[in-house]
Amino acid sequence: MRCPFCGSQDSQVKDSRPAEDGGAIRRRRVCPDCNGRFTTFERVQLRELSVVKKSGRKVPFERDKLARSVQTALRKRPVDGERVERLISGIVRQLESTGEGDVPSETVGRLVMEALRGVDDVAYVRFASVYRDFREARDFESVIDELKADLATGRDDDAL
Repeated sequence: MRCPFCGSQDSQVKDSRPAEDGGAIRRRRVCPDCNGRFTTFERVQLRELSVVKKSGRKVPFERDKLARSVQTALRKRPVDGERVERLISGIVRQLESTGEGDVPSETVGRLVMEALRGVDDVAYVRFASVYRDFREARDFESVIDELKADLATGRDDDAL
């Protein structure tokens, strides 16, 4: 594993332990050249995924890009980091279990919205505003009305 500090091609594993409810292995590493310490995660990857953009262009699926999108939606929200990691892993597992190597970007967005809706209403509205390309305040109102309807039908969530 390459050192993120000095670029050395060698690093030593100092500690390994299960992470994400056994879905990954967390490894603490140290670089023998600069003594930099860093953490890596090893996860099972069932298949190589590609995301098919609206334009038809295919790009490799990037778990880190998905994580950044989710983190942006959840910025300054009271959601535990472990729960966020489980959410991201769950979305990746759903994508891998489709059996398809090429996944439409709309599918990725829909899965993220569904996951965020179950975690935090504010993050859901934030993500929906980008995913659905909101142009007017009316667009926000319709999503908030959907959430209010969920609350009225018994969904127990006080994030709004």
